[in-house]
Amino acid sequence: MGNELVGIIRGSIKIVTVGVPFKGYAKVGYILGLRVSPFHRRRGIGLCLVSRMEEWFMANLVDYAYMATDKDNKASIKLFTEKLRYIEFRRPVILVNLVGHHAIHISPSIDVRRLDIAQAEKLYRRFVNATEFFSQDIDRVLVNKLSVGTWVAFQQGEAWDSVDPSVSSWAMLSAWNCGDVFKLRVGRAPWPCVLLAKVSRLISKILPCLKIPLVPDVFTAFGFYFIYGIHGEGPGAAPLVRSLCQHVHNIAMRSENCELVVTEVAACDAYRTYIPRKLLLCSEDLWCIKSLRKTDEGVLEDWASSRPATLFVDPREV
Repeated sequence: MGNELVGIIRGSIKIVTVGVPFKGYAKVGYILGLRVSPFHRRRGIGLCLVSRMEEWFMANLVDYAYMATDKDNKASIKLFTEKLRYIEFRRPVILVNLVGHHAIHISPSIDVRRLDIAQAEKLYRRFVNATEFFSQDIDRVLVNKLSVGTWVAFQQGEAWDSVDPSVSSWAMLSAWNCGDVFKLRVGRAPWPCVLLAKVSRLISKILPCLKIPLVPDVFTAFGFYFIYGIHGEGPGAAPLVRSLCQHVHNIAMRSENCELVVTEVAACDAYRTYIPRKLLLCSEDLWCIKSLRKTDEGVLEDWASSRPATLFVDPREV
């Protein structure tokens, strides 16, 4: 093949929380960005790339290797589950909300406050540390230049203290600007769809009183925000989560060329129905996992059969 680039793969290593309920920590390797040129597929190149990545993981004493793909990506699933002996692990749900031209009204009875990095890290380590796949290097996530910020929400009139949040109910989340790294675009779209998207947004901007439903302009390159680290405490946390998602929408609205706000949660996450989404944009991911410690196969089977109520999705892996 000479010097022609025919395939690529990327991987990262981190320490995460494992088990439902909390069973401890493990060193995991995440496989992402596996791509093989269409002209060189079905030649074992993908299999070779993943195998070499696993060798690198084992040289760095990784306990488990895992990957994520669309549940309908049959070729990728077959490669990992049939040829590489990965097992199906988690099916998180991806929720997508359209960013409009107008700010969403947040109830004046709810106080939304931005946390500094130190405050956010303390709350995550105290309250989210036992969430499955929580990244122990959360401090690096929060200081990353792509981090938009972390916010908490609670009822007006209550005294908030980030060291001792003793209010009746509160919620928190963080946002990540994926648009500063890469842009998305829907290719080969019919021209009527492209025209409809442009016209609907123009009318909504000029005549907002008509309340014309927006069609997302996903046919030209666009960015998006990713929400992660959703957590709540107290009986009234769910509507506070909704308000925080709306707050991120309002921030994204002021960002250049940000068309969507996206998040990914466990299929049975209690806050799933409170996360705003439009046009019923919702899809399912599939995570597959493999033990790189030959003595741990049975433990992995038990772990995979459990169903977590919450799941931490690292924004660096989106």
